[in-house]
Amino acid sequence: MTAPVLVITGAASGIGEAAVRLYAERGHRVVAVDVAEEGLARLAGLDGVATLVGDVAAEETNTAAVRLALDQFGRLDAAVLNAGIGGTGPLESPGAIDRLFAVNVRAVALGIRAAVPALRAGGGGASVATASVSGLRDDPGTWDYNATKAAVINLVRANAIAPGLTETAITTTQVANPDLTARIPVHRWATPREQAEVIWFLTSPAASYVTGVTVPVDGGLSANGGILLPPSAAQDRDRGPSRMSRQGCTPRSRGILSPASIANGSRFSADG
Repeated sequence: MTAPVLVITGAASGIGEAAVRLYAERGHRVVAVDVAEEGLARLAGLDGVATLVGDVAAEETNTAAVRLALDQFGRLDAAVLNAGIGGTGPLESPGAIDRLFAVNVRAVALGIRAAVPALRAGGGGASVATASVSGLRDDPGTWDYNATKAAVINLVRANAIAPGLTETAITTTQVANPDLTARIPVHRWATPREQAEVIWFLTSPAASYVTGVTVPVDGGLSANGGILLPPSAAQDRDRGPSRMSRQGCTPRSRGILSPASIANGSRFSADG
């Protein structure tokens, strides 16, 4: 059986790096794309991984990524549009908004547009975009980032994940903030690998009938209305075993659904 081939953007760190490593471990072929050459160098030695340094906000980078997949691996089965940046400024001084939209929105559209012909030529495929829970519900003080992630969710009829608080290089200074962790019903931040596992499902044959849905991968964060905080970890322990824990769920896994129940996706058929 021919190994499936993917393009993954934003591959040099965080969720993107975790996704590259996961797919490589499972025998897939990956074109890893990022503007950060040093981060890509860590992936260059992985079996079945080709790297491409480039800015995904430029059309030629996306075209080159698909071409590299076809030239080196002979096909393309999925595109994971994960590249994104943060940062925000006062509403009165939206100077950074152009770059935010270029990377967080334009790059997703360009990546899908570049990939679709190759996906169709191979008989069909999947795309996954990395949005955010901030695109589902606004966070204060990050108005332009929120807008870009909402745009990703509504950009096309594509599959997307909406990560919640995740341990990455960008969030290292925030992970220890108890006020943030207190808002997560499972009482901890996600690892990049946990986000990558949901991306894996969405690009797999198991998600063949799944399209147009955004999956929050947030430990229950978006299930909270925001008026009251969820119970603390200590309160959960004081309540004793829940029905879920008696069935074998731990605090680490509480609230995680089966792959069939969290599916989303976008599929491109060979005939369009």
